Amino acid sequence: MNRSDKVALLDVSEDEAGMRLDRWFKRRFPDLPLSHLNKIVRKGEVRVGGKKVETSTRLEAGQSVRVPPLNLAPPPAAARPSEDDAAALRTMILYEDRGVIVLNKPYGLAVQGGSGTHRHIDGMLAALADKNGQRPALVHRLDRDTSGVLLVAKTRRMAAELGEIFRSRGAKKIYWALVEGVPKPARGRISLFLAKGEAMGDNRAPRKGDRADFERMRVAKHGDADAQHSLTLYAVVDKVPPRLAWLSMRPITGRTHQLRAHCEAIGHPIVGDPKYNRKADNDPARKDPLRALPSGLEPKLHLLARRLILPHPLGGTIDVTAPLPPHMQKSFDMFGFDAHTPDPIEDAPDE
Repeated sequence: MNRSDKVALLDVSEDEAGMRLDRWFKRRFPDLPLSHLNKIVRKGEVRVGGKKVETSTRLEAGQSVRVPPLNLAPPPAAARPSEDDAAALRTMILYEDRGVIVLNKPYGLAVQGGSGTHRHIDGMLAALADKNGQRPALVHRLDRDTSGVLLVAKTRRMAAELGEIFRSRGAKKIYWALVEGVPKPARGRISLFLAKGEAMGDNRAPRKGDRADFERMRVAKHGDADAQHSLTLYAVVDKVPPRLAWLSMRPITGRTHQLRAHCEAIGHPIVGDPKYNRKADNDPARKDPLRALPSGLEPKLHLLARRLILPHPLGGTIDVTAPLPPHMQKSFDMFGFDAHTPDPIEDAPDE
């Protein structure tokens, strides 16, 4: 075993917000045995914000994690890179230079592993390791069913520099979505507090033992436990009133499921979203969230990480746009939406 002999305080980045503590350790210390992590957490040697935690604790951006001296297992013998993974990743590349790769993540492919998830971008990146064994690293995340622009750094140092740009809100992100109904006003801002875990019928937060979706974000109040402020700018690009609209959105903050939760909160859930559509849950006539919409729409999340703009640590600007995924292109064609229509959110102020 290799052992570090110093206690470290590490900050949780914005792109790590909502991550379980055990997965955070897996990301930061991939060679740390799970048995040793369980032991140091059980003994209280790992603390978040000065408090004892469990491996299932969800982290928030800006929190400090106390990391004690660690027993790190020697890295396993390198497995032969998967040629299939390398080939698949190369077909996704939208842009590449000596510091970064920008991928067009397809619908349905997870970015990171989790329960029952065996194939994901993070694991596939091992196939693009350089001659020294250094593999590209994720800079941010997208939901499994969100398509579009995903930034990857070729080195850990580059990942750290890009991560700081994201944390300081130096990255401009634009998303496209098709939503049910037509939001009014046509341009606006959604400013809400969000917290992890579906609210109970009595409007309280869920407690251990409650039957609720703990992966679902809920609208909370300022001062509520775990509540985090979230801000999204939106603009209607085109519409088919009263049934559907094409929204362009700019998340100013980066909370888990932020855009999906925000669209639901203003009464216009994203088409094909099975998790954030209370209207479908509460209305017996609309058990299927697509039921009130034209037939032919694929029951897939219509959310695209369309464009990413940020300063490049090596100089210049990274500015990459992703094409519509096949299911959204089909829907755009159905409604006569033109992806070349000027996007009104691009020049919107930051607040």
